[in-house]
Amino acid sequence: MTTPLLSLTWTDHVTGRQGFLVVDRLVRGVASGGLRMRPGCTLEEVTGLARGMTMKEALHYDPAARYVPLGGAKGGIDCDPRDPEAYGLLVRYLRAMRPYVESLWTTGEDLGLSQDLVDRAAAEAGLVSSIQAVYPLLDDATAARRRLADAFAVEVDGIGLDELAGGCGVAESALAALDRAGVPHAGTRVAVQGLGTMGGATARFLTRAGLTVVAVADIKGTILNPAGLDVEALLAARDSYGTVDRSVLRPADRELPGEDWLSSDAEVLVPAAVSYAIDTANQARIRARWIVEAANMPVLPAAEAMLAARGVTVLPDVVVNSGTNAWWWWTLFGDIGADADEAFAHIRRSMRALVAQMLGRAEADGTSPRAAAHALVEDRLPVIAERFGWYR
Repeated sequence: MTTPLLSLTWTDHVTGRQGFLVVDRLVRGVASGGLRMRPGCTLEEVTGLARGMTMKEALHYDPAARYVPLGGAKGGIDCDPRDPEAYGLLVRYLRAMRPYVESLWTTGEDLGLSQDLVDRAAAEAGLVSSIQAVYPLLDDATAARRRLADAFAVEVDGIGLDELAGGCGVAESALAALDRAGVPHAGTRVAVQGLGTMGGATARFLTRAGLTVVAVADIKGTILNPAGLDVEALLAARDSYGTVDRSVLRPADRELPGEDWLSSDAEVLVPAAVSYAIDTANQARIRARWIVEAANMPVLPAAEAMLAARGVTVLPDVVVNSGTNAWWWWTLFGDIGADADEAFAHIRRSMRALVAQMLGRAEADGTSPRAAAHALVEDRLPVIAERFGWYR
């Protein structure tokens, strides 16, 4: 991994808590990457996430598209988002990072933070927008901002399009892998860790594609039903942090300890919550054939090697969960409009093509999907650099 262009640690003068910003590299002077808030967030974690954003941006490069990839960056704050001091901390962090947000870092929601909350805190911190650094790159910034605002106002069955875009991409990645292996959707079982924005949307799309979600895990534990959970009922009973109100559970739904989602009898596991969720110890519990990384960095490298030796395929986060970021820019730059059907169709086509390239490269090179994704990035980066320039 190359050394990031910018890496800084900020200490809040009120609480003593720390926040981080890492800019992996710039393309056309701008980098893209969300802002997360979680207890235990570290500079090392944010550095890895920033590098991942560089990869996600490069993987979606299409010379024929209006959207031109940006560089990769990430922000992080070491705090529980449920803490009463969290919002004030967020505002002070954004106020301190204001010069970077105004000039080179476009950011938005990530683990622990919703886009609404980021937008509210950004305004209080004196920012025009959390993505204002990209405005000079747009042909018509006013029209682009209106298009994105219109897209954020779209709802599908009570859930915002912005909350569904990423899960659509995750689900399509899983479906592409199943189809490539000749595995029918009907009868394929899924376990999901995290029922927030990404995990919830993924569960919805996979269920509607004919798969059966048999387990979901949140902060309270695992909910299991081998015959299938009522995903829509669980989604409707979530709070803003993705925690399910257990009063909606049916008699056949069982409550189990938190890590039991790992050992559920499912072909597909979707870690969609925290980083580092699967390590060398708990990987032994996994019986699934595929792990689809909806979260960022949920499988530790050593654990992934052990899983591969047992025939478990990990579809990496840099591909699988890249749809959220890409949807923002496809919409802002004008490749798609503020329409759910158009957005989902574009996401599905793009993710299908990307997963096919990744798995085809892995098969041809005799490597893992993650190594193949890295190889695809290395193919694209020189082309992007030659055409648009970057700063490491």
